[in-house]
Amino acid sequence: MINEIFLKPTVIAIPIFAIFIAIEVFFAVRKESSYDRKDVWTNIALGLGSVLFGFLFGLFHAVIYDGLYQLAPYKWQMNTATAWIVLLFADDFCYYWFHRFSHEIRFFWNFHVVHHSSNHFNLSVAVRQSWFSGIAHWIFYLPISLIGFPFWAFTTMHGFNLIYQFWIHTKYIKKLPAWFEFIFNTPSHHRVHHGVNNPYLDKNYAGIFIIWDRLFGTFVEETEQPRYGILKPLYSYNWLWINTHAWVEMFEEMKKRKTLSEKFMCVFGSPSMQMKESVRMSSSS
Repeated sequence: MINEIFLKPTVIAIPIFAIFIAIEVFFAVRKESSYDRKDVWTNIALGLGSVLFGFLFGLFHAVIYDGLYQLAPYKWQMNTATAWIVLLFADDFCYYWFHRFSHEIRFFWNFHVVHHSSNHFNLSVAVRQSWFSGIAHWIFYLPISLIGFPFWAFTTMHGFNLIYQFWIHTKYIKKLPAWFEFIFNTPSHHRVHHGVNNPYLDKNYAGIFIIWDRLFGTFVEETEQPRYGILKPLYSYNWLWINTHAWVEMFEEMKKRKTLSEKFMCVFGSPSMQMKESVRMSSSS
């Protein structure tokens, strides 16, 4: 179990991520006059911090996962292609709902906002991750343990899912063949996801397969230049503040609320409801 935590595919892939980020930076600084290299270094620091905290939270996740796995009525033997294909779709399905709830519920958004808080979009943003998301995100993957997939198989497949998502964080790959764009998540689809333009907000939650968004009504095609970041832009390179600013804002909002139900909604309601309302009001005026 310890090996699965410390030898995740995403950890092994760190040198590959670094090489491709460096290549993109090399070309981007020559093409973009406003390229923010400090933001890139901030993203890398946040990514390394998330790996270190991930080891700690991974131990807790492993214990819970394995305990539920022991209760599974059927346990998959991971020596067949069928088992791995089923796990691929099961993991990606759970990722879709984890990702969607991370945008629709403020408690989960307070972790996920770290990833969206850069005002830029490039490969380094892929590694810009919350240090503390391991506190809660594991909840969404417990069904995989209950349907009988061992922890080592889950961490392997989930790692490859996250590795796939690395390359879609770029502006330099435009549209791919139509059949590929229809089935898979692509840079075009993921640029939409990171956009805060009105047509793009809270869309395209896919990990690998964009078919989940098509099925559940959250798919939007890229039709205009995305504006990246969050509705209330964050202009900070402070690692701790980037990880905690959403929690501070949430508690400040809770202080303003008088009833318990209103305070509850500050935590478990939509993270951007008021922001969207203010954006609509400003755009209509």
